[in-house]
Amino acid sequence: MSKDTRSKLQIKMDALKRLVMNNTLSKSLPLYIVTEYPKSGGTWLAQLISFYFDVPFPRNQMPKLESSVMHGHMLHTPFMKNVFCLFRDGRDIVVSYYYHTLFKSDKNTDHLVNRTRAACQFEDYNDIQTNLPAYIKYLFEEEKKGMFHFNWKEFADSWLGQENVAYVKYEDLLEDAAEALMEPIKKISGKEADFEKLVAAREKFSFKNQTKREAGEEDKNSFLRKGIAGDWKNHFTKEACETFDKYAGDTLVKLGYEKDNSWIEAQALRMNQV
Repeated sequence: MSKDTRSKLQIKMDALKRLVMNNTLSKSLPLYIVTEYPKSGGTWLAQLISFYFDVPFPRNQMPKLESSVMHGHMLHTPFMKNVFCLFRDGRDIVVSYYYHTLFKSDKNTDHLVNRTRAACQFEDYNDIQTNLPAYIKYLFEEEKKGMFHFNWKEFADSWLGQENVAYVKYEDLLEDAAEALMEPIKKISGKEADFEKLVAAREKFSFKNQTKREAGEEDKNSFLRKGIAGDWKNHFTKEACETFDKYAGDTLVKLGYEKDNSWIEAQALRMNQV
């Protein structure tokens, strides 16, 4: 058996073990589960939760049978307890995922970039505005057939309206992570959250502390690329807006990111495409 085959097999085995732990031990250990669609800020949220509850966050490795934070990209099941479900504007996810899957960084793999480029075959990968409509179609129709087997809309629809789940928005974390986690922490722990401890967590894991850059200062070669909300407005053409709306416009409304689809014309006006 080759090294690559063993590695893939180990990844699958670890994923299976995590799945079993999440669905059978989350209440008893307890485990604190952070679930997100990729590029929603889940690692950041997991770090904050780990610091607050003073439990390990075994990032990208198998956890021990002890109380810890379990981070992953999972659809809803009724068996997982202590769940923090993280949402982010799907349009920002598209932009972040574009750079993550089409350009090599400190956290992705050559295989991911090569696979995505082979599937998309854009003439100029730096021309994100031209490529986004086709890339959005790829994410919602083709990429879901890969590792996670679901797209952003399916992830959100799976979790929306579920009981005993603490919902967190990436945009609220950016505005004030300590304030944003007060109610989610209370819902999961059953106790009033310690605001001072959340402030300490916010400062320790701020974008600036982790990257030595200010939020908004872009590094395309970093997993923590930009650290802002609303970057989609810099890249979405009218065609990209219409393509996203076709696949998941209703989910934007369900999550409260838009009231209706008038954002399409507003963005077209912003991009001088009316």
